Amino acid sequence: MGPQHSGKVAGTGHADFEKEVWLSGMMLTWGSCGQLLTVDDEVAGFAIFAPPSAVPTTTAFPTAPVSSDAVLLMTAKVLPQFAGQGHARYLIQGVAKHLAGRGVRAIEVFGYRPDAGDLANTAGDLANTAGDLANTAGDLTTDASDDAIPPCLIPAEFALGLGFTEIRPHHRYPRLRMELDSAISWKADVEAAIEQLFSVITIPASPRPSAALVGNRAAIPPRGYESPVRDCS
Repeated sequence: MGPQHSGKVAGTGHADFEKEVWLSGMMLTWGSCGQLLTVDDEVAGFAIFAPPSAVPTTTAFPTAPVSSDAVLLMTAKVLPQFAGQGHARYLIQGVAKHLAGRGVRAIEVFGYRPDAGDLANTAGDLANTAGDLANTAGDLTTDASDDAIPPCLIPAEFALGLGFTEIRPHHRYPRLRMELDSAISWKADVEAAIEQLFSVITIPASPRPSAALVGNRAAIPPRGYESPVRDCS
């Protein structure tokens, strides 16, 4: 829905229903548009993404539009009880792997930078900054010049730490991008290096038992050897 329509829907109190309709439509027409993070079979976080054409409200951002070859990361959140354990990185890596498998070239996201007086409150985890699932589809109706920050946004500095690069700078709402080719190739390089490391330190098994003395054990005689000591019993 567009910015004007989404504002009217929010005023009628039917926003949750409209978001369910949006999610269902995305699943039918585009496919999976979300990623869950679980820890010991318990949901620890989630991310929602979509092609930019499905999120017209993002045109309100001063750094719009999203690139045509990218998928928009609308929001991501790690639940408070799982914050500070590095789960956000696994969540974003899961999104990157999923989208790369679907042939997507890049992920873009609108980040936010707080005012100088708010920096002490934005030090660092998605659990304290991203909105909940009810705020992820079609609520970017706040004017970009307002002090209010849409709750679905991710801190720009946090996104930079996750591997995004800033492609459209802005003092408040920068647009950031992650190239999936480089992200996947980096992972492949790491896996290849680990595999090579293990192959170097692998010790091949001996083809047959050694004849040397080991502790108090006698040496094993070679095959065909006949002892000179005869049985006198």
